[in-house]
Parts: sequence; structure tokens; C-alpha cells
Amino acid sequence: MSHATYELKAEARERVGKGSSRELRRNGLIPAVIYGDKQAPIAIALSTKEVTQRIHAGGFMTTVATIDVNGEKISVLPKDYQLDPVRDFTMHVDFLRVSASSKVTVEVPVHFVNEEKSPGIKVGGVLNIVRHEVEMHCPANDIPEFLTVDLTGAKIGDSIHISHVKLPAGSTPVITDRDFTIATIVAPAGGIDESAAEA
Repeated sequence: MSHATYELKAEARERVGKGSSRELRRNGLIPAVIYGDKQAPIAIALSTKEVTQRIHAGGFMTTVATIDVNGEKISVLPKDYQLDPVRDFTMHVDFLRVSASSKVTVEVPVHFVNEEKSPGIKVGGVLNIVRHEVEMHCPANDIPEFLTVDLTGAKIGDSIHISHVKLPAGSTPVITDRDFTIATIVAPAGGIDESAAEA
């Protein structure tokens, strides 16, 4: 399941706009907004260091966090963040308010296992990944950390579709009108290693 939840301390921002955002960044803070759940948006400021650590730790966009805004604890899911294109530091974060009953749409990474049990890869075939992530509707409090694709038995020419993947309970793909491809096993550019194929 998803990464362990975490808490961030924040302070409410009275002033918004470019000038106040620049001032916050000079003081080691990031401007952010919490919105959604039919409530008014709240402008907040968070520690640049803490947020940057969370982004680099992985799973940032799929982990529900608690933000403590002056003593009020709000459950949120990061929806978007902007990095400075030159210096790679976090400029701004948008958070979506969530509750236990909230359904959210997130990009869930795909992990491939048992490559050594794929006859197609053994003879030199190449795993061609069509989707590194799958957009899913999930319960906010139960976002899968990743989807697992088992390559056991996959031969050259095989396509692995979403229907081959065991989906976590309560989670459904956003695309439901077709059985979309996640990966294919393709022949290598130089052809198949015949001796390996015979073995």
C-alpha cells in the first residue's frame, strides 16, 4: 500500500501574490494552497526543506499527508508542485483536501517482476514499457504504492494489458472503455539468439 503518512507544520498566509511569495522563499518557506471538499481555499506557508525532502523520498503525489495549520489538522493529497526550472527548488505546492470517503485520481507507478521467468526475455527479447504509470481512481486513504505486472511466461510478441494486472481493492483505472496495453515483449533489433531459443 502507499507510503506511510506524514505531518507537515504550516502557517496560514494573510498576504498572497508574487511579492509575498518571494519573501517567503527568501525565509526558507514555500507558498502552498489547500483547496477542495467544498470549502474555501487556504493559503499556507511550509518549510522548503521538509517539502523538498518529501518530494525526493518518492511517493509524494500518492501519499495522504496531514497539514497542521495553526493547530487545525487537515488531511490532504498533493495535486501539483512547481520546481524552479533553473535551480530545481520547490516553488509552490497545491494540496487537495481529502476525507476517509474521498476518491482521488492519481498516477500509480507500474513495477515489473519475474523477468527471469519470461521465455521471451530469456531469448533476448526486450521489455517495451508502454505505460510507466497508470491513472487510477482510488480511495484517498488507500492509494496503492504501485501496480505489479508479473512477466512469468511472457513470450516474444506478447502484450500485457491492464486486464492481466491484479488491481488493489477499491481502485479502478480511469480508462475503462478499452483493455489498454501496459507493456509488450518485442524481438531484439539484431534478431533472436537461436541457441538460447533452442535451449
